[in-house]
Amino acid sequence: MIDPIAFELGPLAIRWYALAYIAGLLLGWWYVRRLGQAPPAVLPGERADDFLVWATLGVVLGGRLGYVLFYNPGYYLSHPLEVAMVWQGGMSFHGGFLGVIAAVILFGRRHRIPILSMGDIIACAAPVGLFFGRLANFVNAELYGRPAPDLPWSMVFPTDPLGLPRHPSQLYEAALEGLLLFVILAVLWRVPAVRFRPGSLIGVFMIGYGVSRVLVEFAREPDPQLGHLFGLATMGQILSVPMILAGIGFLAHAWRQPRRDPA
Repeated sequence: MIDPIAFELGPLAIRWYALAYIAGLLLGWWYVRRLGQAPPAVLPGERADDFLVWATLGVVLGGRLGYVLFYNPGYYLSHPLEVAMVWQGGMSFHGGFLGVIAAVILFGRRHRIPILSMGDIIACAAPVGLFFGRLANFVNAELYGRPAPDLPWSMVFPTDPLGLPRHPSQLYEAALEGLLLFVILAVLWRVPAVRFRPGSLIGVFMIGYGVSRVLVEFAREPDPQLGHLFGLATMGQILSVPMILAGIGFLAHAWRQPRRDPA
């Protein structure tokens, strides 16, 4: 496995996990700048620069609160001071997603930017952050998969107390939620019939992420404090189902509207 510490500067240890978050945000920001200046040009360069701070806060605050509320509320009720200790780990994609939605709505209203059109741009860039985030999970040997002793590419993770060969489920997620979803959205962005129907790309992102997450959860080890809820599904699957349904709703709404080609 890769050492989680990228390099050290005296007593300061720089971890790959932190570098992955930074890379995801910066590359995502660059991509948002590029898409935001293309027709319908709703998010020009300076606005994209301003939104980077809002997006960062949405990801970090939403991701942390989502983890606290969805995955470990009992623990944090007993240890409330640890809610702010983000460096100890514990982030939820679904919480971060809700945080970014809030940031898009607030930022769009403040600057009078069409919220659905802006959301489409952010949706296209989101898989960049997901890709780097899942690679960070892999390097940290966290959120690994279920035992798979007969799988040729199974791996033994140093953080696994059982020392079993397991699915590298973080890499499955990086491939599906990151690379594949990025390519799909990038291709659809180039189709005027899709791009000029605001909300379409938001819908595709939500459906694509939700389906990917539901599938990968069958290979991912459930969170030990939760296991299978109702004896059937993991928390990740349960949170992804309404996301898929909402994505279908966004697509249906977008395609009931006429195309909004730029003047």
